[in-house]
Amino acid sequence: MKEEAMDKLTQYLNAHPHNELHPSEIANFLKDLNNKSFMQAVHAIPKELIADVALELPDRYFEDVVETFTVKELADSVAALESDDQTYFMKVLEELDDKRAKAVFNQLHENDQADILQLKQYKEDEAGAYMQVEVYTAKLYHTVKDVINAFVKLRKKDHLENVNYLFVTDEKNILRYGIGLDHLLIFNFNTTLEENIKENPEKFKPIAGNDHEDIHDIVQKFQEYDLSSMPIVDDKGVIVGRITSDDIYDIINEQATDQMYHLAGVDDDAEDDDDIFRAGRVRAIWLSVNLITAIAASLVIGLFEETLQSIVALAILMPIVASMGGNAGTQSLTVVVRQLALGDIAKNDAYRTIKKEVILSLANGFIFAIIMGTVASIWFDKGMLGIVIALSMMINLLVAGFFGSVVPLFLKKMEVDPAIGSTVILTTVTDVVGFFSFLGLATIILL
Repeated sequence: MKEEAMDKLTQYLNAHPHNELHPSEIANFLKDLNNKSFMQAVHAIPKELIADVALELPDRYFEDVVETFTVKELADSVAALESDDQTYFMKVLEELDDKRAKAVFNQLHENDQADILQLKQYKEDEAGAYMQVEVYTAKLYHTVKDVINAFVKLRKKDHLENVNYLFVTDEKNILRYGIGLDHLLIFNFNTTLEENIKENPEKFKPIAGNDHEDIHDIVQKFQEYDLSSMPIVDDKGVIVGRITSDDIYDIINEQATDQMYHLAGVDDDAEDDDDIFRAGRVRAIWLSVNLITAIAASLVIGLFEETLQSIVALAILMPIVASMGGNAGTQSLTVVVRQLALGDIAKNDAYRTIKKEVILSLANGFIFAIIMGTVASIWFDKGMLGIVIALSMMINLLVAGFFGSVVPLFLKKMEVDPAIGSTVILTTVTDVVGFFSFLGLATIILL
């Protein structure tokens, strides 16, 4: 099977002209190979696509790819990337081998070096860190015909990619308008952009982002306005770059992955690393926290030792109460965390969110309380035992819905990732409340 995959890669490379090769397809072929075949196949990668393929592969493959080629080959392939990808590649290479990264950087053209240095100055969560500086802009006094001719020349030379939006600036390079290519094609070709725009200037008002704006706010703008690209300006309004939808998709995927990992108490970076001890250490931290909360729940059970000894049936039914509360709370928690990430919950929307989750949990609590109460009464032939577990389930599901919505909202208010620690807090609450209410009510009603 491994040899088959390697043969397919060779056939694919031979069957396609280099300008038709897609790095992601090559990366998919490479991932199917074992270590030995992988290293052999890497040599077959077209030299100009080395950096592109390395970025498409999971991080653990990056070192194997870059070590296979010379500094000159790496530099030539980096030069073929857009500025945002160039910067990311160099950052990863620096973390891996700073000396080799400097050698590759020194081989790049001074314009590429300047672009990389410019983008590296931004913080990781700033829009500028994700933009590319390759932007075609037109002046207000340019004619439509000249603009289209310039577009054609740049596109033929592959100097521009993913172009579907024209950014129009004044003589000081301050962004004034944004025009989709579909609108540009119906303009009067023989008149200036300004003359065409003045008929309806509001229609071409650009949706832009600031280079120091939080990237999560940029993502929300892309989703809200259904954008394919966004101009990025500095504090003076001068256009400094653009962010395209492909970068936004990557950011959205990263956010979703981080969220799922945080809810499970694991770290994205640690899991992608081949260092088993690092991943194990991160997991162990959260497992330790979970162990402490489990002990807390056990201490609550210990308070009712005599009750449990008197009525053995309680020990059988007790996990049901905690489990139902935990699952109900997780439902509320997951919904609220995801809605917060998508921006579906406004700043003044907390009350509505909490109210909804509490009502849903209470309704489910009522339904399943009747079901479980009836089952317990028949099972152990004790009607009052059914009442105890029914009341306890309603209390625990009510608390689960409340805390499942309140905890992430509170963490968001404190500017902490709502996914981090939410599960541990919620599990502790539902276990403690579930055991305490069930055993407490049993002590009061049955003894």
